[in-house]
Amino acid sequence: MNSLVALIRRELHALWNSPWQLALVSYIPVLSIICLWWLFSAGLPRQLPVAVVDSDHSQLSRMLTRKLQANPVVAPQNFVDLPSAVTAMKQSEVYGVVLLPYGLQRELMTGHSPVIDVRYNSQFLLVGKLLSSQIQLTLGSGLLEVAGVKQLLQGVPKSQVALHLSPVTSQTTALFNRNNNYVGFLVPPVLVALWQLLAMLIFSNSLSRELNPEGSYAADSGIWPRIWAKIAVFTPILLLHGGFILALLYQYLALPVAGSLALLILAQFVMLLAVWLMVLLVFFIMRDSARMVSFGTALFAPAFAFMGITFPVHEMPILAQWWRLIMPSSHYVDSHVSIVSYGVGWETIAQQLTSYWGFLCIIPVLFLLSRRIEKSMNTESNQQMLDPELMSKNSGADL
Repeated sequence: MNSLVALIRRELHALWNSPWQLALVSYIPVLSIICLWWLFSAGLPRQLPVAVVDSDHSQLSRMLTRKLQANPVVAPQNFVDLPSAVTAMKQSEVYGVVLLPYGLQRELMTGHSPVIDVRYNSQFLLVGKLLSSQIQLTLGSGLLEVAGVKQLLQGVPKSQVALHLSPVTSQTTALFNRNNNYVGFLVPPVLVALWQLLAMLIFSNSLSRELNPEGSYAADSGIWPRIWAKIAVFTPILLLHGGFILALLYQYLALPVAGSLALLILAQFVMLLAVWLMVLLVFFIMRDSARMVSFGTALFAPAFAFMGITFPVHEMPILAQWWRLIMPSSHYVDSHVSIVSYGVGWETIAQQLTSYWGFLCIIPVLFLLSRRIEKSMNTESNQQMLDPELMSKNSGADL
């Protein structure tokens, strides 16, 4: 116990004397979390530029354009022809194109079915879906007014017009995000992905220090006591960062949460242990600080895309689903959604945490790799001790 306490003090001393490591555990996470929240703080995208090409120049086309202007999500921009509007969309100057064709009002009033061409850039996944739904709703409501006037002219009683136009009505109500707020939808998984990446960098930097000659783990204490000291130091620090995320989202911003925050902290703790195991595996295999950080970044940087928040997991390719399983954040986000949205209890969370069982298979591999590395490092240290003796004997023989 005394040796472990001494190693913890050594780790804290090294942390205090490393400006970059100290920044990673102090102000960099706080600033990154606040900046990412500020990025989505508007909640909903507004005033998205959309190109409108009015080829009809009729009362109906001008009314539909005013309807689009009244929608807070859409910011119509008039274009003379379709090619210039498509070019502007390809150059990301606008996110969508609405073409009101020539003869729109005439064909509609004479019983024909004119086609309104609506295009959007689907590369912007969320923006594209939002624009598609909002443009269709806006144009649909405008055309219903015209259809209502046509029904009245045909002698349909005013009380029956709504029934003739929409015999079946539907209502869509979001169960867990009723305001369609992007803060509650996107910010938690984005911050979890950032938190996992920071945890990887912090632990990798700490392990890399043991590769230096003055900090070589082949010294008297061995490697595992030093690893336990690092875990004892950085786990509470990272849990503070995770607690700050939860406090910001569900206390300060008052986002709805159906379950217990204590369960979220427990899920964060288990996720951190899985991250430590992955970083240790990379460390023992590569034993090079630059390659270790590079591989860890390549592994954890795309974590958000594999969480299944913006794209369903069962629709991912098999290789992507396998890659998802080796990311601790993907296991954590399942528990996070269950607690925040469904309000599940301890029993369900305990069952979900069993999904980390695959990470337990890393433990025997770590012990095997650590023994081989310690043997090789001890051999190198013994050779370094013998070299000065040989040099002194050779110098004495020369004399």
